[in-house]
Amino acid sequence: MASFTANMKLLLFFGLVAVALAEVKRFEGDKVFRLKPNLDAHVTIIKDLAKSIEVDFWSPHSEDLVTIGTDVDIQIPARYLNLVYTTLDQSAMEYEIFIEDVQAAVDGQADSGASPRAHRAHSYTKYNTWSEIEAWIDSTASANPTLVSKQVIGKTFEGRPLILLKIGKSSSSTKPAIFMDCGFHAREWITPAFCQWFVKEAVETYGSDTEMTSLLNNMDVYVMPVFNVDGYVFSHTNNRMWRKTRSKISGTSCIGTDPNRNFDAGWCTIGASSDPCSDTFCGKTPESEIETKTVADFIRSNKSTIKAYITVHSYSQLLLFPYSYTYDLAAHHSELLTVAQGATAALTSLYGTRYTSGPGAATIYPAAGGSDDWAYDLGIKYSYTFELRDTGFYGFLLPESQIKPTCEETMLAVKYIATHVQKNLY
Repeated sequence: MASFTANMKLLLFFGLVAVALAEVKRFEGDKVFRLKPNLDAHVTIIKDLAKSIEVDFWSPHSEDLVTIGTDVDIQIPARYLNLVYTTLDQSAMEYEIFIEDVQAAVDGQADSGASPRAHRAHSYTKYNTWSEIEAWIDSTASANPTLVSKQVIGKTFEGRPLILLKIGKSSSSTKPAIFMDCGFHAREWITPAFCQWFVKEAVETYGSDTEMTSLLNNMDVYVMPVFNVDGYVFSHTNNRMWRKTRSKISGTSCIGTDPNRNFDAGWCTIGASSDPCSDTFCGKTPESEIETKTVADFIRSNKSTIKAYITVHSYSQLLLFPYSYTYDLAAHHSELLTVAQGATAALTSLYGTRYTSGPGAATIYPAAGGSDDWAYDLGIKYSYTFELRDTGFYGFLLPESQIKPTCEETMLAVKYIATHVQKNLY
C-alpha cells in the first residue's frame, strides 16, 4: 500500500511538472518574416492572414497599421508556413526571413549558453529576472544612501511592487526632476537592461563625470526599471513573446491590456484596438490598468517638479516625441526635434548606430493612448520615447552581447537630453 501511495505521489509530481512545462510556450520552427507590401492587394493579403491564422505582429504592432511601403515584421507559427509561403509567392510580394527559428533565437539570447530562466547572479550585461532586479534595487539603494532612494508607489494587478529609484544628491530643497521608465512591453527585455545600466552609470560616475555630477547635484532622476512587472515575469516564465499586462478582463478569457495604449491621450481613437484579445488593446477605459493609473497618479502629483519624461521601448532605433495620437505638430515641435537630433547624433558617435527622430505619428505610425503624449499634454515639455536596437534582424530577441553597446550609446543620448533640460528649465 505504501509503495502504491508513493507511486501515486510520483505520478502526481510528474503530472504537475508536465503541466508546468506545457504552459511554457515554445516556438520551434516559427519564423519571423519581413514583408514588403507595395500594393493595396499586398496590404489586404497581410490583413487577411492576420484574420485567418495565428500570427504575431512585431512591427507594426497590429494589422490595422499595415500600409503600402511600410515593412511588416511578423512571426508565423511553423504549422502555417506552407500556407504563408504559397500565399506570398502567389501575390509576388517581396519578403525576407529575418529569424529562421524563433525558439533557437530565444535560446540563443543568453550568450553564455545558459537558459534565460536559469538562476544566475545579477549582471548588467544579461537579461535579469524580476527577482534579480528587485534584489539589485534594494542593494543599490542601501549601498548609496546619499544618492539613491527606493520608493514603492503601488502594486501591480498580481500584487507585485511598482518601484522607483530616485537618483540625485540629497538636498533640503525640492529639485526639478526627470522621470524615466523601462519595460512597458514585457518582451522588450533590452529596456529594463538600460534602466539598470543608467542607475549603474549614475552611481559609478557621480563625482568624476562632469555632466552626471552636475545633473544629480541640480536635478533628481526617477527611474522605473520595470513598468509592466507582471508581464515581464510572464515573459521569463511562460511566454517570451508576451507584450501586455496580465490583468483579467470581465467578459473575455483574453488577458491583459497594452499599457502604452491605456493613457488618456486621444485614448483608443487610432492605432489601438478595443478588442481585448488584441496586442494593442487599449483597455476598458483610460487608466484601467493599475500600473498605468499608479504611474499617472505619481507624475500628476509631482508635475510641478518633473520637467522631462523619457520612456524606453524596443525595437527600431528611433527617438520619438509627440504626437502619436494625431499628425498635428506639438507646440514645441522645433525645439523637441532639435534636441532629438542632437541626442541621436551623440548616440551615433559611439558605434555608428543610426537612429531616426521625429514625431511618432509621422515617423512610424499613429497610436493613441501613449504615455509620452499624455505626459506632454500634462505640461511636461520634454517628452521622449526611445526605440532601442535593432532594426529587426533580432527584433525583440537581441542577444545579451548587445546589451553593453546598446546601453553605452543610449546613455549618451539620455545625458544629452538631460543636460538640455537642466539648462532650459521652465
